[in-house]
Amino acid sequence: MELVAMAMAMAMTMAMAGKRGVVSAMRALSPLSSVRELHAPAGANKVVGVFYKANEYASKNPNFLGCVENSLGIQEWLESNGHQYIVTDDKEGPNCELEKHIPDLHVLISTPFHPAYVTAERIKKAKNLQLLLTAGIGSDHIDLKAAAAAGLTVAEVTGSNVVSVAEDELMRILILMRNFVPGYKQIVGGDWNVAAISYRSYDLEGKTIGTVGAGRIGKELLKRLKPFNCKLLYHDRLSIGPELEKETGATWEKNLDDMLPKCYSGDVWFPQPAPKDHPWRSMPNHAMTPHISGTTIDAQIRYAAGVKDMLDKYFKGEDFPSQNYIVKEGKLASQYL
Repeated sequence: MELVAMAMAMAMTMAMAGKRGVVSAMRALSPLSSVRELHAPAGANKVVGVFYKANEYASKNPNFLGCVENSLGIQEWLESNGHQYIVTDDKEGPNCELEKHIPDLHVLISTPFHPAYVTAERIKKAKNLQLLLTAGIGSDHIDLKAAAAAGLTVAEVTGSNVVSVAEDELMRILILMRNFVPGYKQIVGGDWNVAAISYRSYDLEGKTIGTVGAGRIGKELLKRLKPFNCKLLYHDRLSIGPELEKETGATWEKNLDDMLPKCYSGDVWFPQPAPKDHPWRSMPNHAMTPHISGTTIDAQIRYAAGVKDMLDKYFKGEDFPSQNYIVKEGKLASQYL
């Protein structure tokens, strides 16, 4: 049985499964000899944010918060409380703007959409670093083993863009099934050839769709696919349980190696931004875009508010919402144990 329309459902739910895999591997870490307790230093803290530049689009929507120019909407708040807030999109190479601030920053904020890659080398240089925040969901850009070994805290705004990504992946599945992209290119190019599109255009009903990962995003995607009357499969380390399987209509594929040969395809961008010669740019029959699925305006409002809330708690010495922790003061967050 061949799985079809797999490409983007698999690609974007991989992040959830990947995150769990990294976290699972960290359980074996030995007790830490040095923990950087999560207490903001008295006085001014240095906070660095790494986001994508919006240029002329920055002013087109007052809620476009996830860019350099609008910097999550927290610049005035941070500075009025005596803190320093440096924002940049320059994150790669030994002479980049981010690298200049690594030695003395206390907090680093990044996003999955223009990630600041926090390597073991950077963590070693960051003597004052205490807190790594993701404006959104995910920690793939962070060396979690190195962060834990250094006693850092890593947190995200859990749930902030779950619906955004699930909706996006449903859209991409439909785009691929209906062969939409070549048809759109025909229209903007002045052509009209029905046969060139319809020879590989299919209904979604009755097809088999699978996800790699059934975390928050994967489950929401499966729920949205159920009304299309597909055969739904999912792979995850653990079953989502009979109740959720009944709700989604999905069947657990326990062994990923057994599932993958049935799949059409799936992949993710690396690095970000992707180089101009990245093979996805020239391959046919895909619906890849820049990493936009989780950075809708609605998601930006949610993750900007979540970052501000965690920073406020950090300055006050208070705990974050428990579900936001990925690593807490060098230890794996309890919900992953």
